[in-house]
Amino acid sequence: MVEIGHFALILALALGLVQMTVPLIGARAGDERMMAAAIPVTLAGFAFTALSFVVLTIAYAQSDFSLQTVWENSHSAKPMLYKITGVWGNHEGSMLLWVLILTFFGALVALFGNNLPASLKATVLAVQGAVGVAFFLFILITSNPFTRMSPAPIEGRDLNPILQDIGLAIHPPLLYLGYVGFSICFAFSVAALIEGRIDAAWARWVRPWTLVAWVFLTGGIAMGSYWAYYELGWGGFWFWDPVENASFMPWLAGTALLHSAIVMEKRSALKIWTLLLAILTFSLSLLGTFLVRSGVLTSVHAFATDPSRGVFILCILMLFIGGSLALFAWRAPSLTQGGLFQPISREGALVLNNLFLTTATATVFIGTLYPLLVEAISGDKISVGPPFFNLTFIPLMVPLLLLVPFGPLLAWKRGDVMAAAQRLMFAFGAALIAALVTAFLIDGSSAIAAFGVGLAVWLVLGALTDLAIKAGIGNVSPSVAVRRFIGLPRSVFGTALAHLGLGLTVLGLVGAICFGIESVLTMKPGEITELSGKRVRFDNVVEVRGPNYNDERAHFSLLGPAGEVRREIWSSRRFYPVRRMNTTEAGIATLGFSQLYISIGEDTSNGMVVRIWWKPFVILIWGGGLVMMAGGTMSLLDRRLRVGAPARRGRKNAATPVAGAA
Repeated sequence: MVEIGHFALILALALGLVQMTVPLIGARAGDERMMAAAIPVTLAGFAFTALSFVVLTIAYAQSDFSLQTVWENSHSAKPMLYKITGVWGNHEGSMLLWVLILTFFGALVALFGNNLPASLKATVLAVQGAVGVAFFLFILITSNPFTRMSPAPIEGRDLNPILQDIGLAIHPPLLYLGYVGFSICFAFSVAALIEGRIDAAWARWVRPWTLVAWVFLTGGIAMGSYWAYYELGWGGFWFWDPVENASFMPWLAGTALLHSAIVMEKRSALKIWTLLLAILTFSLSLLGTFLVRSGVLTSVHAFATDPSRGVFILCILMLFIGGSLALFAWRAPSLTQGGLFQPISREGALVLNNLFLTTATATVFIGTLYPLLVEAISGDKISVGPPFFNLTFIPLMVPLLLLVPFGPLLAWKRGDVMAAAQRLMFAFGAALIAALVTAFLIDGSSAIAAFGVGLAVWLVLGALTDLAIKAGIGNVSPSVAVRRFIGLPRSVFGTALAHLGLGLTVLGLVGAICFGIESVLTMKPGEITELSGKRVRFDNVVEVRGPNYNDERAHFSLLGPAGEVRREIWSSRRFYPVRRMNTTEAGIATLGFSQLYISIGEDTSNGMVVRIWWKPFVILIWGGGLVMMAGGTMSLLDRRLRVGAPARRGRKNAATPVAGAA
């Protein structure tokens, strides 16, 4: 069976070569049969990649230690869930998942892109095939998951204990669906430059794929943040780790791309900007792949790999990023100007939004790569930590967040900022009251906390104001307002939910950072401590033997006013004998939107070291991410996006020509 999986991967590479060349030649020559070949070839490539992935998964499930990757990352005593998730808990398996998702997106375009012009569809699939060929070669040459060991070891070396968690089943697949999903936007941009077709219909085709990738990447980042929060025992949710930044940069650029595509679809403007953002967003995804797998970074997220893999991926980066930017530089100057608009308009607001987002992306990019550049040039090792990012990123985000509620209330082409401001007076008043209450009644020593709470309320109520105005609440009878509200396009709800989720995330960040309290102490069984009005008793420690680990569990009780037990909390230290590694399993009690977080340390002569955090509203950090995902999903359900741009409309609105296009 292992050889079947290996051979299926080779066949997928061969089909990728066909997909890369035949449809593109057919599109250039106007040969319908060659263009039509893209569909079955793309579907077959996905089928063989899926077969290869299934075979590797079976090998992990059966603990087939004749495979080197299974031997290095699995153990027969490991629970079945972690055997399966261990498939992508290593470099080789995760790369196979990467190309599986790549071919899956290509198959979706092949199946559901019937309203695309035949030549554009063939070119898109050809570009997608070229990306697939590069990574199939990378896997087969440097990272073959089907490499055999002879003789086969009797037992495996187990998976990294940090990865033996349910988070591994959710975080990487979501992240890859976002990373790789932007490859479709990249393929559409390169195809548009090759074809010489760039118009509002093109933006209508690209926008759903951008939304899909953005929704999954949002979920992947949020899940990764929560996973680090509860698994590593540090009590934090974001550390500006270089690999965290590697996923954050495509998200920022993808958010800008999403807004830019809206302007292009509605007003046929920002064509060059949209094309460039689509190229840069996927380029940043490729950069993230390089950072994780090249060995140039030391991170809890990075795979320890040999430099030859990094060089190979670097060549892929140079080929696709350099090639696409060169094509862009050649074709972009020939694009005609799109629709005009006034600076004060919805288009202008979206342009300003994109300027802030791209500048923020640039600051994260510089902070992440600058230490590598210094080390490469001078050999000196420096680090760029949270102070740099906080001083550069946050000042860019604050003005952007202040302006977010204005955008949906401005008219296209020419807007009235004073009218929008009047409509937002209630939201502004409520935000001001929230800030004053925070400053005078909750935390008078922190102006940042008061401003942060006010900003969060401003974003939430600004999003709700948009819905209320579009439904006519206050101007029409309640029954009419309800009918209008129900009849609003789903994309309107999607925008409001995304902005509302952003506000919730800001509130969660402010609550956890500004109002959170930490206590580090030593405790003996029976002792009680108090933190922010919460009384916690350390009860006892029990030893538990797991399937492939030894667990030392500390039992705590959250006490009520009369000493009654309101909540039981278990925090533990696990030791994995095969890996000779310890992990910390934090004990967490969720109280509304807040959490009491307990992590245990070493035993001392005075008792056990215990860290306790009280984190108000911390749940909203990830809850806001879920609301943003719901907003993106709601926009995807909008009929205009599901139907897409019909071929008749594409013929009626002439495409913008590019000089020299075939």
